[in-house]
Amino acid sequence: MSLIEVKDICRTYDLGDVKVSALCGVSLEIEKGEFVSIMGPSGSGKSTFMNILGCLDKPTSGNYFLEGTNVSKLSRDELAGIRNKKIGFVFQGFNLLPRTTALENVELPLLYDGMNAKQRKELAIEALRKVGLEERIDHYPNQLSGGQQQRVAIARALVNNASLILADEPTGNLDSKTSFEIMELFVKLNAEKNITIVIVTHENDIAAFSRRMIRFLDGSVVNDMKVVKNG
Repeated sequence: MSLIEVKDICRTYDLGDVKVSALCGVSLEIEKGEFVSIMGPSGSGKSTFMNILGCLDKPTSGNYFLEGTNVSKLSRDELAGIRNKKIGFVFQGFNLLPRTTALENVELPLLYDGMNAKQRKELAIEALRKVGLEERIDHYPNQLSGGQQQRVAIARALVNNASLILADEPTGNLDSKTSFEIMELFVKLNAEKNITIVIVTHENDIAAFSRRMIRFLDGSVVNDMKVVKNG
């Protein structure tokens, strides 16, 4: 069974007198442990597709199965439960709480899940250790570099042992050296922990870190290919 299966999904937005089709008839599967990049120009549908994968939006028609569950048919509360337990998010802007330490930022998903303080701290420290920040657990975001802040965001995405990590332009606010370091971290997590990772990017050199590249244009998939690694 695939981790992700989308069947003929469409997403149409009703803007008053105008209907805008953001996705049209998209069907694909992503296996557990894959590292996939989603590419395409602005307006191609890649962000809409990512929002549907992340249970932040629902298709107008078609079906989306996550670990065999048809999440496109779930209620808002059920979708929130899926997001908290099965999906980790990493955003371009880091989305860290400024007056909260690295440790407390990583603990947040566990707090929403009702876990006790001792367990939260243990799991958050372990997640920060995985991204190489165990010595920065008491630092606030303004005391961390951009790359370190993104590592905290990745640790937060990992802490719930999510089935799927979704990263939307995760290197967009970083210089090229730090961007490559973050992508190498994703590669390591994918290889060592078999974590399924899907990233949205418009940069070919960032997509090259993935193992599969899916390109969108005008709401449809126009290319789906394995990434050939040199050496």
